[in-house]
Amino acid sequence: MRKKKVVYVISDIDKALSFEWIADRLNKSVFELYFVLLNPGDSVLEQYLLTRQVPVRRIRCASKKDWPSAFGLLLRFLMQTKPDVVHCHLFTANILGLLAAKLAGVPLRLYTRHHSDYHFRYFPKGVKWDKLCNRLAHRIIAPSQVVKDVLVDREGVASEKVSVVHHGFDFTYFESVDAERVATLKSRYNPQQKKPVIGVISRFTELKGIQYIIPAFKHVLSQYPDACILFFNARGDYQATLHQQLESSLPQGSYKTIAFENDLAGIYRLFDVFVQVSTDKSIEAFGQTYVEALAAGVPSVFTLAGIANDFVQHKHNAWVVPFHHSEQIEQGIVTLLNDPIFSEKLILNGRKDVKQLFSIDQMIRSLESIYSKAKVKS
Repeated sequence: MRKKKVVYVISDIDKALSFEWIADRLNKSVFELYFVLLNPGDSVLEQYLLTRQVPVRRIRCASKKDWPSAFGLLLRFLMQTKPDVVHCHLFTANILGLLAAKLAGVPLRLYTRHHSDYHFRYFPKGVKWDKLCNRLAHRIIAPSQVVKDVLVDREGVASEKVSVVHHGFDFTYFESVDAERVATLKSRYNPQQKKPVIGVISRFTELKGIQYIIPAFKHVLSQYPDACILFFNARGDYQATLHQQLESSLPQGSYKTIAFENDLAGIYRLFDVFVQVSTDKSIEAFGQTYVEALAAGVPSVFTLAGIANDFVQHKHNAWVVPFHHSEQIEQGIVTLLNDPIFSEKLILNGRKDVKQLFSIDQMIRSLESIYSKAKVKS
């Protein structure tokens, strides 16, 4: 029996570890994997796939003006390749990929829903596109129960059409970080060796709750005057407001904003406490930093958003705070800094929990089980 052909259609991605891990680990004796990247240009992911000799096709798509030509090229590719499965990821890829796959007669069309109720809140016109994708797909992958609830309760998708498959992680990536890498990052981002270091890895958008972290850290400084806070991925539609808040609230030299750093595992090693406080239960589809921080062994202050609803427990694997609450964030940070024995308990429980729930192999097995149900095209 021939291998099943699986085509991943992905839009607007530069680097994504999860797709690298899938490319390396999907069973090559059963599945023949292809990638189509709808991007404006070259990407880290494309170069990674090329080095691994994974078939990859880039189709230029920089804006909606490119949709007609990108759709035609994608449809032609699928007609030529004749895949058994097309799996789409992210907004543009979902629309163009699922429609092209339908016209090409692909037996199994599915997409992973990487947002929760974002369109209901901020982009109501996007809801109609979501509902179109729901109709075009045979199956929908929800990375958390929150996303499945949105799909079923608010968009009317049949429950049996949605499979909850958690994002998976290669935990060796977070564990095998050598001292030289950490020293390089420290010299770059904390050259004055301030201590303790509070870490945030989050886009500068209102929904991430950074506006509540800043006043919390201001009060932390009263107990730890040499502390600093590092903001990574510090770019987004709320950055002007947040930069103004930082400049007016915190002493110069007590914070640093970094737009991008490629060494994700390394930067977690810079932190004494990590903070992720998204502002609503369903605002996150998943929230990878919840898992990453615990995998990296950083005691953390969390709100229960996205995947945190499914597994984070107060005083068991993290310090949980209410939404929109600077005082509670401050209390969590100070508690974790002042009580290393308690923090170590959280670290041990957190690592154990994420390894049990979010291994990359577990995710791969779930995906392979779904792909295996596709009827092989003759």
